[in-house]
Amino acid sequence: MDHIVVANLDKRFVSSDREVIALKGIDLAIARGEFVCLLGPSGCGKSTLLNIIAGFIPPSSGTILMDGAPVSLPGPDRGVVFQEYALFPWMTVAQNIAFGLDTKRMAAQEKEQRVNRLLEKLGLSEFRDRFPRDLSGGMRQRVAIARVLAIDSPVLLMDEPFGALDALTRRNLQDELLRIWRESGKTILFVTHSIEESLYLADRIVVMTYRPGTIKRQQLVDMPHPRDPAGVEFNEIKRELGQLVMEEQQRHVSDEMQLH
Repeated sequence: MDHIVVANLDKRFVSSDREVIALKGIDLAIARGEFVCLLGPSGCGKSTLLNIIAGFIPPSSGTILMDGAPVSLPGPDRGVVFQEYALFPWMTVAQNIAFGLDTKRMAAQEKEQRVNRLLEKLGLSEFRDRFPRDLSGGMRQRVAIARVLAIDSPVLLMDEPFGALDALTRRNLQDELLRIWRESGKTILFVTHSIEESLYLADRIVVMTYRPGTIKRQQLVDMPHPRDPAGVEFNEIKRELGQLVMEEQQRHVSDEMQLH
């Protein structure tokens, strides 16, 4: 059985003066342990689809199933990592990581062991008593990832988590995420507008069209990790995907010009 199934999903947003069709006819099945990237320009509904799967917003029609059960609300089976870190500024690094465990009936010693293990795994041990304001962007994102890993959700939903980071920090965290994925066997759905990032990470890339968001192509990436961004095969696929995304970006620009 597939881990996540999205069937015939539509999402419409209605305001006082118009209706926007954000997603139309989305059919997507994600296998257990698969790493899937949603790729496309701004306005194609990538984050909307992720938020519907997370249970934060309802679809207008269609269904989302996890392990065969309908998704309607957020739940501990889906951990979400945002671009904005979403850390509590009044909590230390260790307290932020432990926060999700407060809802679980877990002995204090077991909780501390899990937090310590994640601090070590993500290179945060020496920062355990620091506050988010004292950390770099890359370190804050490590804490955000550790907090989601602490609750041990089988599914990770990641919304451009590395988009605001410099290139070197971004690559380091991409490698860290791939290591965690290999070790844990988690199912990952990852939103990005970077073609190179999607190719570096994913088993499969789902290219989305500009509004209304539909699935334009599903690209299997059958290259072993670690992948070489300078490699021939990597760049052949990158060129193909670049053309697909650019077509949608041009539709976006054309749409914006007509509105103004």
